[in-house]
Amino acid sequence: MPQKICYVSSKEPFEYTLSIVAGKWKLKIIYLLICMGTVRYGILKKDIEGITHKMLSSQLKELEKENIIVRKEYPQVPPKVEYSLTSKGQSLVPIVQAMCEWGANNSNIE
Repeated sequence: MPQKICYVSSKEPFEYTLSIVAGKWKLKIIYLLICMGTVRYGILKKDIEGITHKMLSSQLKELEKENIIVRKEYPQVPPKVEYSLTSKGQSLVPIVQAMCEWGANNSNIE
């Protein structure tokens, strides 16, 4: 029997997951960190087309607060900051993989 995914009396598991990944940018950030591993801020900014500095900074702070990513700052000039997934963030890999598979199976992408 398939695992129960619908919680009629309690939507908390679904809503919690949405609170982590909701929005235009968070899944893109998570996807890049899955694909690239540890990434510097400038690379994220360059690879996420259309994101502003303020929005990227905000989204990274939210993901860090939820323990999805870890921020490592090096005491040097110019400043060097790297981001990577935590083990909790790594647990999102199957979800992102499933989304990629769904997209490949349901779009005209070859």
